[in-house]
Amino acid sequence: MDYGKAGKSKPAKAAPKHREHNEPGTSKKPFGKTPDKAELLERMKAAAKARAEKQG
Repeated sequence: MDYGKAGKSKPAKAAPKHREHNEPGTSKKPFGKTPDKAELLERMKAAAKARAEKQG
């Protein structure tokens, strides 16, 4: 097979066609820093505690 005559390669189909609206570093999240995992765990624990107190 003559690979030179095969034509252009096709673009990747899994690539996003646009940037996410809430990606870190944009106007909605201006600081460009992804949240720390420890912060996330603290927020999740606080939310779970608040839900437990609200229900019981």
